[in-house]
Amino acid sequence: MKFPQILTLVIIAIVLAVIGFLTASMFQADPKDVAASLFIGALLAPLINTFLSKASSTANNNDVSADDNVKTLYVGNLPYRANESAVRELFSEQGTVHSVRLMKDKHTGKRRGFGFVEMSASDADSAVSALNDTEFQQRTLKVREAKDRPERSDENV
Repeated sequence: MKFPQILTLVIIAIVLAVIGFLTASMFQADPKDVAASLFIGALLAPLINTFLSKASSTANNNDVSADDNVKTLYVGNLPYRANESAVRELFSEQGTVHSVRLMKDKHTGKRRGFGFVEMSASDADSAVSALNDTEFQQRTLKVREAKDRPERSDENV
């Protein structure tokens, strides 16, 4: 957490503690106990949430890493009007699709006519042979296993 986030969290905890202190008599409770509970709870809740979200993302990453048998396919000569769901539907006929990314020009936002499909490795080879040089929305697709992206050096920046 960054300092402004921590400061905001402490201020919220103090406000809740004051409100709890002032309203505790309505519930026939000790104002100090209510204020302390609210203050500690307000401080711990985001920390617990952060811990749980990290545990959840680690579990999701473990699911992906447990299935290391994922291949990325390059899909070229895509129609500019094609969207992710249409490409996903097409590749889903060949097996399990994990993700679809269609590349866009960063200045205009228009599609660039190519993208990447992540599939189970067991299905990827059959998808390449089934879909390469086939027609999709009046364009002949070029499908092959994607090459690893080369490391970028700071000189190219």
